[in-house]
Amino acid sequence: MKIAESDLIINPDGSIYHLNLLPGDIAETVITVGDPDRVGEVSKYFDSVEFKKGKREFITHTGFVGSKRVTVLSTGIGTDNIDIVFNELDALVNIDFETREVKKELTSLNIIRVGTSGAVQPDIPMGTILASSFGLGMDALMNYYLHDLSGDERSLLDDVKIHFGHLKNINPYLTAANDNLLSTIGKDMAKGITITAPGFYAPQGRQVRAKNAVPDFIGLINTFKSNENRITNLEMETAGIYALAKVLGHKALSVNAILASRVKFNFSSEPDKIVEKAIKMVLERV
Repeated sequence: MKIAESDLIINPDGSIYHLNLLPGDIAETVITVGDPDRVGEVSKYFDSVEFKKGKREFITHTGFVGSKRVTVLSTGIGTDNIDIVFNELDALVNIDFETREVKKELTSLNIIRVGTSGAVQPDIPMGTILASSFGLGMDALMNYYLHDLSGDERSLLDDVKIHFGHLKNINPYLTAANDNLLSTIGKDMAKGITITAPGFYAPQGRQVRAKNAVPDFIGLINTFKSNENRITNLEMETAGIYALAKVLGHKALSVNAILASRVKFNFSSEPDKIVEKAIKMVLERV
């Protein structure tokens, strides 16, 4: 069945609508970063750069690390952008743009997010590089997709819903990291559940001038426990990445550079060095 022109928008040059990329432009290993300026901070370590493209906040560099072809792509902030990026990455490898039909043989991408985050546990110091064992979404993205859960995911999500059940109008979703990526790229990193929030200020428990509807949100988060699982950090993309990767048949891992302690109320004086450490660790392991 052909996919409608209004559902999959292809630019006149044959590129996908938002990312401005052609089929074949992306490698099967994709590193995502939020900040467009961080794309060059990753690709500067490539042994060669094949091309650079950009449109809006979506900047893409594809090249080689040794003999391995790698793409680094900026997503911008939030799971609304993850919705765009992941659907378009999937279309680039799994839909024939000429016929507008899904290919018979599907490609599963390895997608690694390298992003920044704040710790919600006092024993996680700034400078930690943390791999998300699960992404827990407090945003609304997965209300719009059918999302099957494994037994472990369902059991953990049931505990989450009990703990956060008094919060109105929040329907959390949860997805595990890809086991293979977690055990290879994330093999010796700190691990834990990463919460993905739909904003940076009140949705992450910050208070500036506007009053928060959820008092002591950080305390509510860091007291959650389910067997050996605890919530370790907060950011704005991981849960959407994990859930859409699973829905679309891709493998995903989120690697977090911890720049802030939300319980000690401080922020790193050397954030760029921590991010660079995370980038190097990932590139050495892809």
